[in-house]
Amino acid sequence: MVEQFNGRISEVLSTTRFDSAENLKQTLLRYGYLYSHHIPQRTLGHRTPGETLNNWQKKKLKLFHKQVRDHAEPKI
Repeated sequence: MVEQFNGRISEVLSTTRFDSAENLKQTLLRYGYLYSHHIPQRTLGHRTPGETLNNWQKKKLKLFHKQVRDHAEPKI
């Protein structure tokens, strides 16, 4: 999954021109959010990483020291 994420973000970075470091930062934050909450992964049974983590926490609560939370979408 890490290689898949890196390949996708590499494509975004190589095909986009950024006007500023802030623009790059916002793009990376948005992509991380979209990847985690809106792009289902075949290796996770066609669920998003966020869904998978939430489901895992419900089944294995003792493994988690903190509650898994859905983060708000980054501001544009």
